[in-house]
Amino acid sequence: MEVRIGIIQSQRELNFETDEAADEVRGRVEKALGGGLEPLVAFTDTKGKQYLVATASIAYVELGGESGRKVGFIS
Repeated sequence: MEVRIGIIQSQRELNFETDEAADEVRGRVEKALGGGLEPLVAFTDTKGKQYLVATASIAYVELGGESGRKVGFIS
């Protein structure tokens, strides 16, 4: 699944693909943003890289559908 996170006061977005279900990612983000007690929320992509995002700087989170296997060239 593709995840896109917008960061406050930044032109760039954080984009990555994860093997987690959309409900798991959404639950983690809601928990971090809802209570206001967690300063960071962590994500892991399909290659094992970890991303730590400050909850105070999250503008939006876009959760894509299940991604299929990419074949061919990207132009």
